[in-house]
Amino acid sequence: MDRKQFRDLVAPETAHETIRSLDLTPEAETVPLRDARGRVLAERIDADLDVPGFDRASVDGYAVRAEDTFGADEADPSRLTHAGEVHAGAEPSVEVGTGECAEISTGAVLPPGADAVVMVERTDHDGGDVLVRTSLAPGDGVMFAGADIAAGERALGPRTVLTSREIGLLSAIGVESVPVRGKPTVGIISTGDELVRPGDPIDSDAGQIYDVNSYTVATAVEEAGGEAELYPHAGDDYDAMESALRTAAEECDLVLSSGSTSASAVDVIYRVVEETGELLLHGVAVKPGKPMLVGRLKGSAYVGLPGYPVSALTIFRVFVAPAIRRAAGVPEPETATVEGAMATRERYSEGRLRYMPVGLVTDGDGETLVYPVDKGSGATTSLVEADGVVAVPPDVEYLDDGERVDVQLFSPDVRPPTVFGAGEDDPALSRLLDRVDRPRYLGVGSRQGRRRLRDGVTDVAVLTGDSIPDNAVELGEWHREWGLVVPDGNPRDIDGLAALADDDIAFVNRTTDAGLRSTLEAGLDELAAERGVDRFDLTDSIDGFELAVRAHESPARKVLAGDADAGLGLRASADALGLSFVSCGTERVAVVADPDRADKPGVERLAEAIEDADPTLDSLAGYRR
Repeated sequence: MDRKQFRDLVAPETAHETIRSLDLTPEAETVPLRDARGRVLAERIDADLDVPGFDRASVDGYAVRAEDTFGADEADPSRLTHAGEVHAGAEPSVEVGTGECAEISTGAVLPPGADAVVMVERTDHDGGDVLVRTSLAPGDGVMFAGADIAAGERALGPRTVLTSREIGLLSAIGVESVPVRGKPTVGIISTGDELVRPGDPIDSDAGQIYDVNSYTVATAVEEAGGEAELYPHAGDDYDAMESALRTAAEECDLVLSSGSTSASAVDVIYRVVEETGELLLHGVAVKPGKPMLVGRLKGSAYVGLPGYPVSALTIFRVFVAPAIRRAAGVPEPETATVEGAMATRERYSEGRLRYMPVGLVTDGDGETLVYPVDKGSGATTSLVEADGVVAVPPDVEYLDDGERVDVQLFSPDVRPPTVFGAGEDDPALSRLLDRVDRPRYLGVGSRQGRRRLRDGVTDVAVLTGDSIPDNAVELGEWHREWGLVVPDGNPRDIDGLAALADDDIAFVNRTTDAGLRSTLEAGLDELAAERGVDRFDLTDSIDGFELAVRAHESPARKVLAGDADAGLGLRASADALGLSFVSCGTERVAVVADPDRADKPGVERLAEAIEDADPTLDSLAGYRR
C-alpha cells in the first residue's frame, strides 16, 4: 500500500470546532437516588411537599405561649404549669393553654396552642411548675412547616451535579429516582499486532508490549463523565480495523482508537474511516499528537488518537475530554495554573503549538521552579513524573533559564515533591525513598545527577566515586560491591575483567551516564596500564561493550534470559535474581544536597532515613557503610 502524505495540519482551534460539530450526546435516563452521586440532572425537580411538613421544635425544652414569657428574666421568671410531654415521631396528645407548657424534644410536632419553644437550659423546676427565665417571641425555637423547602418550590435545576448535599435534599422531599443526563458511551480500540493486555503473558523477543492506552484512556473517559467500553485490540490490517471500528460504532456514541494514525504504509486506519465513514481532519498543528484523526462512523463520532501514550493522553485531555463533558453535562473541572521560573533553558523550533510536560520543584526560598519532563511520547513514566504542561506557542523558539511560565496542572491537587533528586540508579536509595513523603527521583546516572544539581534543578544528587560537587552538602554515604553478573554456577569460569577482553564473552554494559560505567572504565584503565596498552584497545575487543542498558538490574536480566554471558552490575542484583557474581571491587555512593535546599523538610527527612539506613544496607548483598 502506497504511503499517503499528511494533509495540511489544521490549527488547534479548527480541531476544537470540528469535534464540537460531532453529536455524541446520549439520551437522558432515570436512575435510583442511591446511584445518582456524580450524575447530572436532566431537568428541574420541584418539591411536592413542605419540608418540614409540620411546625416542629428546633431545640429540647418546653413548648409555650410566647406571651406567657413576656418580661421574664433570671431575677423574675415566668411560672408555668407542666401540662404534658411531646416526643419526636408522635402526634401531640396535649394542648398548651394559657399559663401552661409542655416538655418537648427536638424535631417533635409543636402542640396546639404553643407558638415558641424555650431551651431547657433557660428553665428550672419548682415542684410541678416550670420557671422560664427568659422572654420569647412567637417563633423562637420553632421551625415552621415549609421553612426548609415549600411544596411547589424549585428544589434543584437542570445541569446540577449531584453530590451528597443534593441527594440529601432529594431524600428530604421523598424523591426515589431522578432523571439524569446520560453518560456518552465511548468505545476504545487500541491498534497494533504487538499489543498484549496487562495480565496476559508477553513475548518481548517477538516485540510484544503491554497495551497502555486502553486502560489509560478508559480511565480518562470515566474521569470526564463518560462510560468506557473496551474492545479487543485490532491488528495492523484493513479488515481487522474495519471490523473493530464498525462494531464499536454500532454500540457507542463515540469511538476512540489509538495508534495507526500516521500516514505510513502500515498506518491504515485513516483509510478505513475515509472509505466506511467520513474523515473530517487528519493532523493538527500541536506537539505531541500531530497525527490526530476526527470523523464520523455510521452515526457515531470518531477520534483517532496517536499511539504513543503521552501523545494519546495529551490529545485526549486537550480535545476529547471537553467534548465528553459537554455531552454528559459535566461542568469543566476546576482549573489550576501556577506560575514558576524555568529551571533550565529549553529549545523548541518546530512551528507547532507544543504542550510541554513539566515537573515542579521548590528552591530553598520556596519559589516554584519548572523543568521539562521529556522522555519521548512513548515513555509512560512521563505520565507520572510530570505535574502539568506549559503551552509553548508556535513562534517561540526557546524558553530561557529563569523565564516565567504558566503551568496548567493536571489536577488542582498537584503539589511539588517534598524532595527531588536525580543520579545513580541504586537499590538502597530506592528503598530509603519509601520513608519520605512524596519524593521524586530520576535514575539518570551520576553524570546527569551531577549536572542537574549544578544547574539548580534538583534538591539532591546520588553520585558514585570520591568526588562531590563544590559546596554540596553530603547527607550520607555507603559502599556497594560491583562486578560481573554471570549465570548461576558461572559456566564460562569468568574470573574478572580480563576475561571480557581475552575470551569470547558476550557482555552487556551500562550507559555512559551511569556511575557504575565510570567505575568499570577506571578498572579497565588499570588493566590496560598493566598490559601497557590503550584502554580503547581493550574495549574494542570486548563483545558488547557498546551494548548499554539504563537500569542497574537490566544487565543481570539479560544474563538471566540467556542473552549474555556477563553483565556489569551489583552483587545485590545477582543475589536478587539467583545469579552468580564475580566481584571486581567496591564503589562509594554518596547522597549530596544543594546547600540552599538542605533545610527543606523533605531533604531533612531523607537525611534521617540515610542515617538510619543500616537495616536496609544489611538486607542487600554486597552493601555496607
